Amino acid sequence: MRYFPLAMVLLGLSGQVALADSAVGFKQIQQPGTNSDRALTISLWYPTEASGKTEAVGENPVFFGLDVQRDAMTTGDKHPLVVLSHGYGGSWRNLNWLAGVLVQNGYVVAAPDHPGTTFANMDAVESKRIWERPRDISRTLTVVLDNNGLAGKIDPARIAVIGHSLGGWTAIELAGGRYDAERALKDCEGAAQPAQCTDLPLMAKIGIVGQGKADPKLSEYLKDERIRAAISLDLGPASGFTSQSLGAVDIPVLVYAAGHETKEIVAIKSDSEYLRQHLPQITTTYREIGDATHFSFVQVCKPGADQIIEEESPGEGFVCRDGGGRARADIHQQIASEIIEFLGEKLN
Repeated sequence: MRYFPLAMVLLGLSGQVALADSAVGFKQIQQPGTNSDRALTISLWYPTEASGKTEAVGENPVFFGLDVQRDAMTTGDKHPLVVLSHGYGGSWRNLNWLAGVLVQNGYVVAAPDHPGTTFANMDAVESKRIWERPRDISRTLTVVLDNNGLAGKIDPARIAVIGHSLGGWTAIELAGGRYDAERALKDCEGAAQPAQCTDLPLMAKIGIVGQGKADPKLSEYLKDERIRAAISLDLGPASGFTSQSLGAVDIPVLVYAAGHETKEIVAIKSDSEYLRQHLPQITTTYREIGDATHFSFVQVCKPGADQIIEEESPGEGFVCRDGGGRARADIHQQIASEIIEFLGEKLN
């Protein structure tokens, strides 16, 4: 079983119409580093004609892949663009399922692997340069817009960013949120502590806090005016965003929160709730999924995948566990339908 047929099921059940005789094209490119910019690996998904041999990308013993036509020709049409940002320790594979659904609805999708916080590249120095994450997305956006030969023509008026976990933080930065890390650290002194306070070692790894101090570069203003809508999938950490900056966000934002927690991972819906409270109500949509865990937003796991993970990394099998009677594919169906509806309304 591949994940692409499931994506087609999602489209049919959500009421969306897949592009006729279309398939998902896929390619990866290397963006060289410079004196001021770090090197990036960028993955691209895009509409292409249904012809030629397909292969499953992102497939491994744990996760299903997505059926694509690698390095296929692009179409001559102009498409909206969605840029994806993965979470801490993730990669482009995490939202591979969502990229497939978006392409089948006419979008081009691009995703950089953020150096230092990627599964295959966990670098202690780079991981602390969290302010580079929004810059990675902006650079990816520029690369795709400047070269129609990569994934096809892009409509510059229809661009959105979607991020999961730390990628959600990245998306809110690009939307205009301004993060005050000193404030986030100070919040940990209060009685009602936000989510990041429960794992200060992790926050130190990504540069939010370190030796009692926060990096001043986190307060840089990193809004990208080319982005017209943002979606946050169970982000963290959020409370460090200033209420003033969130209140000034002038693009539509869709905020998701996972409502279920397990003994291994505490739900961080308080972070998403913080966004709901401080983003403009008129342009913000909030969705809490009661039976979703933090990892319900990533790729569908294969049967028995949690046992495989436990054997290799004891205690980590919760990545493949959800919070109720629904399968992860059913949770994805809901998310996909809502995202396509949101983008269709806000980018048109």
